[in-house]
Amino acid sequence: MSVRRLATLLLPLLLAACATQKPAPGTPAPGTPAEPARYTRASFNDLPGWQQDDPRPGWQAWLVSCRTLAKRADWKSACQAAQRVDGQNPQAIRDYFAQRFTVWQLSSGSATTGLITGYYEPMLTGSRQRTAQSTVPLYAPPRDLVSRPPELQTVSSAGPLQRSRRDGSRLVPYYTAADIAAGKGPSPAEALVWVNDPIEAIFLQIQGSGRVQLADGSFVRLGFADHNGYPYQSIGRYLIQKGELKSHQASMQGIQDWARRNPERLPELYAANPRYVFFRPLPDTGEGPIGAMGLPLTGEASLAIDPRYIPLGTPVWLATTRPNSSVPLNRLMAAQDTGTAIKGAVRADFFWGFGREAGETAGRMKQSGRLWVLLPNEVRPPAGMDIR
Repeated sequence: MSVRRLATLLLPLLLAACATQKPAPGTPAPGTPAEPARYTRASFNDLPGWQQDDPRPGWQAWLVSCRTLAKRADWKSACQAAQRVDGQNPQAIRDYFAQRFTVWQLSSGSATTGLITGYYEPMLTGSRQRTAQSTVPLYAPPRDLVSRPPELQTVSSAGPLQRSRRDGSRLVPYYTAADIAAGKGPSPAEALVWVNDPIEAIFLQIQGSGRVQLADGSFVRLGFADHNGYPYQSIGRYLIQKGELKSHQASMQGIQDWARRNPERLPELYAANPRYVFFRPLPDTGEGPIGAMGLPLTGEASLAIDPRYIPLGTPVWLATTRPNSSVPLNRLMAAQDTGTAIKGAVRADFFWGFGREAGETAGRMKQSGRLWVLLPNEVRPPAGMDIR
């Protein structure tokens, strides 16, 4: 994948229709914007908290972006100059951006605010072999999964045929998540690891990447490899429609609490969301999970965005509030990830990092926020934008 597929838990959007499941590594083509977006020239004085926020975490994320952007002629100069900046000096970082970058405020039509959610890299407990405790398999792409090129993808009466399997001489839709949970499809030998908690496994499916801690304390890092061809369906929305949860209860924590109170109804959740994610093992480099650029993400400094409006790798100034509060969260970020639910100009998913604490925070985040894009002076906003 890249965490960007996330599938990161577009957590609060579990209730909306959001899976931050992301595509495999490689910078995706921006595509054509589906709605008008405006780039309005602004100044660094317009950025809330510009002089107060510590820019050093965002600076480290920006240096990671430069691993790719430095290969592009229009970004090369800015990335080369970044190597000469004292990254431990907040004012030196601010001076670098003020001298070399132009600030653009993003808006969708006349709306300058949009939804800011959160995601994270989950941690599960498990084993490389099935044990009495570790009973839930996480599979590599199975041998019988057939991926069809876009020009041959169709929709049959039985479902989508982006991914399929052979039934005699015919190609038929691949097994649903409910089918796979019931033992159809992949063989046990195709399991990369077995985890202890079926509920956490469901959320790992939504997130698209994570780590599994083994009994010896080591970790297996997993990333998105493929899926079974079905569109993501929100299990939070399903529970709201069934009257099981109110909309304000359909956070990650609320859904998990419901599932733990009703373990016998887990098959309903598999049936509600037919999409199933297959994983691949990733090397543990000591860095964050891999995002849409094929680069590691930085906790509390990487942002998932819609690349039709914000070029991947770009520095972004985010002005929002901390989860469930009015406490300002103003931050230098790097646009390094994407997600299937991240659609629109003023829409972003904040990467909170790794582990349960990050997950708790990400699961509560559903805030209003504003975005400013920082582009090198010689770089123009993306084609198709309304430039003011």
